[in-house]
Amino acid sequence: MSIDNEFIYGRNAVIEALKSDTPINKIMLVNEHGGSIGVIKALAREKGIIFSITTKEKLTAITGTSSHQGVMAYLSARQYDTLEDILEHARELGQDPFVIVLDEIQDPHNLGAIIRSADAAGAHGIVISKRRQVPLTAAVAKTSAGAIEHMKIARVSNVAQTLDKLKKEGVWIVGTDADGDYSLFNCDLKGPVAVVVGSEGKGIGSLVKKKCDLVLSIPMVGKITSLNASVAASLVMYEVLRQRSL
Repeated sequence: MSIDNEFIYGRNAVIEALKSDTPINKIMLVNEHGGSIGVIKALAREKGIIFSITTKEKLTAITGTSSHQGVMAYLSARQYDTLEDILEHARELGQDPFVIVLDEIQDPHNLGAIIRSADAAGAHGIVISKRRQVPLTAAVAKTSAGAIEHMKIARVSNVAQTLDKLKKEGVWIVGTDADGDYSLFNCDLKGPVAVVVGSEGKGIGSLVKKKCDLVLSIPMVGKITSLNASVAASLVMYEVLRQRSL
């Protein structure tokens, strides 16, 4: 068994990690059926952990050794919460839910900075996607400056379906986009709200945008037409905080 602060490798090591509920972001393995690889696939499916098929050569390049036995697992910096955990946290505080939903944020430094700002602005939790989204890595944890330990973070299979669940809980879904129909400073962001922030390059996906009750933009008067995702998220979060403090 060999352990790194980012991953583990070896069939027994990964099986034991799965059985002991060690936080895992993703598993990579060779395409074999039955045996210990079959056990790993079954355990991953049972626990909702993504796994992808790769080659022994790719695993050797990642782990730096040929002793990986055809499997490795990327570790999470901490256990994930659930959407219900986030909503329950708001209930316990006697506050309207304030949730940040991230749609395909792929830069670990952006995610870490968003977690840090969300904690400072009083958000009750963050929702991230299992696919096409950076998970909770060591780099994310470091950038968050400790906020990762205090913020509830749920990892979901489908962001659009999660927005539907939030709507059923009476949460207003607010998207952020450069072409938004409303200015940030003209929006009523009081009450139960989920702020949706898109990826660094593409912004919010079309299906996710359709689920939003309104889409706002951040006023800009300079030559640059877009902001870093974590900066944009922070501005919106603090406008929510400002309005809740009135």
